[in-house]
Amino acid sequence: MAASIRLIQLVIAGVAIAGVLVVAGFVLFANAIERDTGVPQAAHGIVALTGGKDRIGEAVRLLADGQAKRLLITGVNPTTKARDLEVVVPRGTEFFACCVDLDHAALDTIGNAAETKAWAAKHGFNSLIVVTSAYHMPRTLVEFAREMPDVHLVPHPVVSRNFHIKDWWSHPGTTRILISEYLKYLGALARFAGARIGVNADLAGSARSSSKRD
Repeated sequence: MAASIRLIQLVIAGVAIAGVLVVAGFVLFANAIERDTGVPQAAHGIVALTGGKDRIGEAVRLLADGQAKRLLITGVNPTTKARDLEVVVPRGTEFFACCVDLDHAALDTIGNAAETKAWAAKHGFNSLIVVTSAYHMPRTLVEFAREMPDVHLVPHPVVSRNFHIKDWWSHPGTTRILISEYLKYLGALARFAGARIGVNADLAGSARSSSKRD
């Protein structure tokens, strides 16, 4: 009986500690979201994840400023054409015809990463400016790094005027978005860790096989 009570106490304590860590992690995550954006360093390409006109407009602006050679807009609705987008962003008609590619296949951030990997490989790009919302940037970078460990990623977060990041705790809508994004971010970290463990295991296996042959 005493042993059972002790086990229950340990379980409760473990759950409580895990809860505190999750909450503390969320607060750190929310407070680490980029508030201000400057001029990113130049890169070979730019990738903009759909989810708002501000993202695409900012990506086209960077392209127009010569920060990269080409732009990929990933996660575009299959019914949306280039002409539908070029007319809603400044200087869109100037650059869409020559330097902008649309990806209609990606359905989520994991898909964005996979499609961007293929696009970057096609053009021989090993550095990318990543344009997405500030709250979405941490998860995006993790998913992209998992798919493209050898590509240098330059984050360029977009802060929407409707997203109250500076005092997020006093805005329920912003808080809900951050909580949802944080939970997805934890999932992305788990996938990233699993991929790295798999790579290390493969390398160790190859090393052992090579040693045996020698």
